[in-house]
Order: sequence, then C-alpha cells, then structure tokens
Amino acid sequence: MLTVGTDFYPERINRMKLLSFDIEISDVFELGKHEDMEKYAPFHISVAATAVQGGEERLWYSEEAGKPALNLTQEKAHALLEYLDTMQEQDYSICAWNGLGFDLKWIGHQAEDMALAARIALKSYDPMFQFFSLAGFPVALAKVAEAMGIEQEKLMDGADAPIQWRAGNYQKVMDYVLGDCQMTNQIVEAILTARQVRWVTARGTISAKPMPRLMTVEEVIQEPEPDQSWMDTPIPKLKFYEWTQEARVK
Repeated sequence: MLTVGTDFYPERINRMKLLSFDIEISDVFELGKHEDMEKYAPFHISVAATAVQGGEERLWYSEEAGKPALNLTQEKAHALLEYLDTMQEQDYSICAWNGLGFDLKWIGHQAEDMALAARIALKSYDPMFQFFSLAGFPVALAKVAEAMGIEQEKLMDGADAPIQWRAGNYQKVMDYVLGDCQMTNQIVEAILTARQVRWVTARGTISAKPMPRLMTVEEVIQEPEPDQSWMDTPIPKLKFYEWTQEARVK
C-alpha cells in the first residue's frame, strides 16, 4: 500500500507499481438525463483491458467463429479476475476509474465469482470513489484528465462502445478501452504529484480537492460520509460498495 506523509516527494511515485484496468459492455440502451444506469443491469462485458504503467498491456475478449465474440465467456472473465488477483499479490496497485462501483462488480458477475471480485475491489485503488467520498458527487475521467493536463484524450463516448462492438468495429473499441487504462495511469501519477485532484466543472472552470495520498477502497469506505446537504438527490456512498458487503456475506 502506498503511504504518503509529510516527507512525500514526487519521485516516490515510481515505487508504486500501477496497473489500471477498464471494461466495455455490450448492452445497448439510451440513458436518460439523471437516470440511474443500474436500471438496465445486469451488464455484459464485450472487452476489457489491463495496462501496467510502462509495461505490459493486454486485451481481454473471447472469440467465436474466428472473430471477437459479443461477450466474454465466464472462463475468460474469471481469468481476468485471477490475473488482477495475482498482480495485486505481487504488490501492483490495481486501479480503475469507478472500478469499485462498476468494472469489478460486472467482471465478478460475468465470472460468476463475486467474492473474488469483492476481495480485489477492497484492496484496489479507485480515485473516482475517493473523490466522491470527498466531494459527494462523481466526476468523469475525461473532466479530470483535462484539468490535470493529460494530453491523451478519450477516443469515443462510452455509450458508443457497445454500438461499435456490435457493428464489428472491434479494433476501435479495443483502442478505446486500452486508452482509458493508459489515461487512468497518467491521472493517478498526476494526482500524486500535485497532491490534489482537479476537474473541469459544468461551468467550464477548474476546481480542485486535496488528495495527498491515494487510499485503498477499504480505507475510503471507512472515511466520513461526504457533505451532501446541498443536494436534492444525493447518491448514497453505500451504493458504490454495497455489492462487496453482499458478496462477502455469501
């Protein structure tokens, strides 16, 4: 686990072995404004990617009739979980943007092993969940990347990925999902260097929240609830991690 105190220096980031992951789903639906995406669950994974910062990058998908299949098989999804578990045991810092509330939950569902997914999730790093715990609302990867000065940009809108996959534009979606892993690694490094997270607001301005160290999901869960008194319809913090509690009980 990364520990950052008053003697923190940017060069110590290099001691944190980053491995970011991301998934794309194959389910097509039209999400209304302020509509809860979970309404359309359960979700099915078309392709996933993992990227070690400065190292191995992998794509995870199943094949059928000599081409990528619509969805990962249960075996392939479980192999992805086993890979993340193994790398975590080898002291890699497993990261994903909203990986707790989305990616690992649905990898676990596809792999039919929610317990393993929950174990990985609790030891993982999710900068978006940590931001939510501070600010009380979620923030998009692209908005943080822009504010943190990350030059790499998202290659498509997430809602387009299932459509493109079903249309047979597999490489476009593969490039997109891998690109998001690369961006996550860069954002984590930028946050640790700046000791804060910055994002572009709905008004187009840049705001910032202190984030002196990256915390594991398990640590963030123990942090105080965010101040959401100013919100009409706040998202409960429990919504992101409730599935891990249910998985562990079973």
